[in-house]
Amino acid sequence: MSPSDVTLRDATARDVPALLMLYEAAGLDHPGDNDRDAAVAHWTAQRKAGAHVLFAEAADGRPLGTLTLFVLPLLAHRGAPSALVEDVAVHPSAQGQGIGRRLVHEAMDRAAAAGCYKLALSSNERREAAHAFYDSLGFQRHGFSFVVPLGGPR
Repeated sequence: MSPSDVTLRDATARDVPALLMLYEAAGLDHPGDNDRDAAVAHWTAQRKAGAHVLFAEAADGRPLGTLTLFVLPLLAHRGAPSALVEDVAVHPSAQGQGIGRRLVHEAMDRAAAAGCYKLALSSNERREAAHAFYDSLGFQRHGFSFVVPLGGPR
């Protein structure tokens, strides 16, 4: 697939079923765990919180990948915002074709345009291929990532 065969755009509420499919196909969620109606409600809350969901699709409309970008207003760093990327998912059939690279570069460009002083993301320790991918994009391993389970859906 050539880069001209791929469209990168902001996702809409109509894309929620495709986003859920991508999350499941890429292993972020277990197949069948998502409730589409609940996801639409979460979509609205996510958008109100300032999320930018990027969506890559093939010329034939096939979903290829997605990520979510948050620009977080801060007081430290002279008030410069920070950017956070979550939910990076590329369909297994599209991996290795530059889709993830385009999505992340778009997120980096948007974060830079918003005046962010950094863009951060986290990746599970076991996802070594993802780590190599982020290394290739210029991300630097920085500090430690800590999580605490809070009992919500996983």
